[in-house]
Amino acid sequence: MGMNTDLLHSAQKHAVVEGSYKPSAMTHVSPIYQTSTYILKDFDSAVHLNQNVDEGYVYTRFGGPNADELEKRMAVLEKGEAGLAVASGMGAISIAVMSSLKAGDHAVIGDVIYGCSYTLFAQVLNNYGIEITRVDTTDPQNIKDAIKENTKVVYVETPANPTLKITDIRDVADIVEEHEGMTLIVDSTFASPYLQNPLTLGAHLVVHSATKFLAGHGSVTAGVIVGDKKRIDRCRMPYLQTLGSVIDPFGAWQVTQGMKTLGIRMERTCQNAMKVAEYLEKHPKITNVYYPGLESHPTHEIAKKQMHGGFGGLMSFDLDGGMDSVRTVMNNMKVFSLATSLGNVDSLIQHSPSMSHFDMSPEEREASSIYDGQIRISVGIEDVEDLIEDLEQSLALI
Repeated sequence: MGMNTDLLHSAQKHAVVEGSYKPSAMTHVSPIYQTSTYILKDFDSAVHLNQNVDEGYVYTRFGGPNADELEKRMAVLEKGEAGLAVASGMGAISIAVMSSLKAGDHAVIGDVIYGCSYTLFAQVLNNYGIEITRVDTTDPQNIKDAIKENTKVVYVETPANPTLKITDIRDVADIVEEHEGMTLIVDSTFASPYLQNPLTLGAHLVVHSATKFLAGHGSVTAGVIVGDKKRIDRCRMPYLQTLGSVIDPFGAWQVTQGMKTLGIRMERTCQNAMKVAEYLEKHPKITNVYYPGLESHPTHEIAKKQMHGGFGGLMSFDLDGGMDSVRTVMNNMKVFSLATSLGNVDSLIQHSPSMSHFDMSPEEREASSIYDGQIRISVGIEDVEDLIEDLEQSLALI
């Protein structure tokens, strides 16, 4: 079926409600199964299900009906065999990466990725004997040159946070496929499955912070991993089993409900973002706009080839005047909310160097084109004229 039909109907759980008459009714919206454990039919069932947790429900830390619905819907949307829902985007990234690496392995990662993702590689995994090399993944030759005998993971974020660089997933996948036992992991949060499907381009695992566009309303933190069943089973057991990054039933239910409007939200967001980017590109107090929908963006052509239906709702821009200008603009916004995160129905604004990428050193940020005078905005579904007017009045105060 089409994307919007799948968003509404794939994996939908219509629970039977026993009534005083027959036939019994079924719920239109999936119920929330707010339970920590499940009563099993008999001893043999208990033994079987504890060894095969994907065949039923035993304990909510391993999965439940609400997580199962979210996982199956995401597998349909991302065109994968299976999915795993977890408690946050970083939970998804951590489990996907850790399930693919061991001590002594090497990972090639993008030079522009979310700050906490970089921290995972540079300040956590390095303590367990895992080596990393950062490269500009928009040039596949950089990845090829960085691969070693012990390289087991190539980790790419596209569009990248916060400069919106686009990596050609197909080109990277072709390189990875030349090396047996290597896993290509793509963080596609900025695109959502509505705009991009990394698995169809050769990625092995795709991760999302479902907190963002998937849920869409800023009311829940969640993450999702999608890939082939063998890899997802390994992510679930033993990694989700032991690390405890478990999505709660209500959280999974919230994401699933939010996803029903993903299509219409993304269409409006992309339309608004394009108009905002075009406005910012012409503003005399802005030196650079990072939005893949603009022809001036260095990876615009890759975005045109790889993304379908739009270029997303995220962009960054550099201001004349550095931090002083940033402070003036951000303190005087009326419609945009000053908040970390992205992908909400309402527009958000943040200062990437001191918020999403605060863990990186100034030198590391500078090398990744994350400058002190850089602002990132997440464009929502408001009337675009109001968003542009809000930017205009705040920029006028510089």
